Amino acid sequence: MQEYSLKRGNKPDLERIHECLAESFPAEIKKNGDKLVISYGIFKTLTVWIQNKKMAVETESDITVTNDGVILDTNKRYRDFLYKATGYTAKERLKKAKEEVSK
Repeated sequence: MQEYSLKRGNKPDLERIHECLAESFPAEIKKNGDKLVISYGIFKTLTVWIQNKKMAVETESDITVTNDGVILDTNKRYRDFLYKATGYTAKERLKKAKEEVSK
């Protein structure tokens, strides 16, 4: 499980996260209690929820997928989703993660 801080202005709101998922992944989004779950590309499951005012994400990979196109497409969509949902670029997310570890 990975937790992501949200940039100011990006509310820890599950409906907003749902919209970001829908924009990034052309897949059915299931609601499981207070969690959103999809299955797409290399993700057997991608589960997203709000925890401690942060976005929590848990993924389970489908190791049977070997098509490079599918792998690259899924990774790009995932990065786009993280950017839309958190407001932080990959570089900024890495910097935030390093700051959290050093605390």
